[in-house]
Amino acid sequence: MFRYTLMRLGVFAGCLGVVWGLVYLGVFPRGFGESNGMWIVLLALVISAPISFVVLRGVRDRASVQIVERVDRMKANLDASRNQEDEAVDAAQPTSHPQGQTS
Repeated sequence: MFRYTLMRLGVFAGCLGVVWGLVYLGVFPRGFGESNGMWIVLLALVISAPISFVVLRGVRDRASVQIVERVDRMKANLDASRNQEDEAVDAAQPTSHPQGQTS
């Protein structure tokens, strides 16, 4: 998962550099007033999202498999812990006598 995040940030950084260069060269328009930096970042986000979706598909699939496996292990551990707790509670409770009978 960490690898996918770093690769995604790398794609964004590359797009940010390319967009900044194209705005600096005048290929893309500059933002209004002080919004030039925000314009460059937003344009880089819009461009990097589909690139990451296509290029990082394999890495994303492997990361999602790892997440599913981790969640399944956590669920299994939680169920095992719950069963141990239920067994401990059942063992600690005294056996009940049917009503009407005294010993």
